[in-house]
Amino acid sequence: MQYPLTLKFKFFALAPQIFVTDNTGSLVFYVKQKLFKLKEQITVCADEAQTQQLYSINADRIIDFSARYHFRDRTGKELGSVKRKGMKSLWKAHYDIAAGQSEAPALSIHEENPWVKIMDALFAEIPIIGLFTGYVFNPTYLVTRADGNVVMRFSKVPAFLSRIFTIKQVDQMTEDEQQLAVLSLLMMILLERSRG
Repeated sequence: MQYPLTLKFKFFALAPQIFVTDNTGSLVFYVKQKLFKLKEQITVCADEAQTQQLYSINADRIIDFSARYHFRDRTGKELGSVKRKGMKSLWKAHYDIAAGQSEAPALSIHEENPWVKIMDALFAEIPIIGLFTGYVFNPTYLVTRADGNVVMRFSKVPAFLSRIFTIKQVDQMTEDEQQLAVLSLLMMILLERSRG
C-alpha cells in the first residue's frame, strides 16, 4: 500500500460507506456496512460497484459492546480479528488486534487524547458553534505493537461537515501486519463514528 491512505465517508448514504484511496488518489478499498443486521457485517471491495470483494468483517455475536470482529479474505480464510477492550474503551478507545485464529493481541489501537472526543461532544450540541467542531476537535488513534512502539497513526482531517481521515505508516510493518491494522482501523472507525 502507498501511504498515506485517505478515508472519506460518503456524505448522503443510508448505510455507512467509506472510500479508501492511496497517495496517488487511486481507490484501494470501498467499504460498505450492511444495514439492519443484528450482527455487524461489512464488505470490503476493490471497487464501488462491488464486483470484486476482497474482505469481509463479521461480528462473533449479536450487538455487544465487547464483540470480536473477524476478518476473512475472499476465499473465507480467517486473517485475524479486532476486539474493543470493554470498559477501558468507555474513557479512551482501545482495541486489541489478533492475527489468524489466535486471540492474543499482536497489535493494539488506542486513542491518543480522549479529551478531544469529550470537547467535540460538548461543543457539537451548541447551535451554530457545533457546525465548526470538525475544524477544531480531531481525534487521533495510534496503532502500536506489544512493546509499545507506534507503527501507524490514524487521524481525522479538519473539515466542515465531511468526515475525512488519514492513515500514515510510522514504522516498518510486514504486509500481514499492515493488512490487519488497516482492516482494524476501518472496523474501529465504523464503531467510533459517532464520536467525531
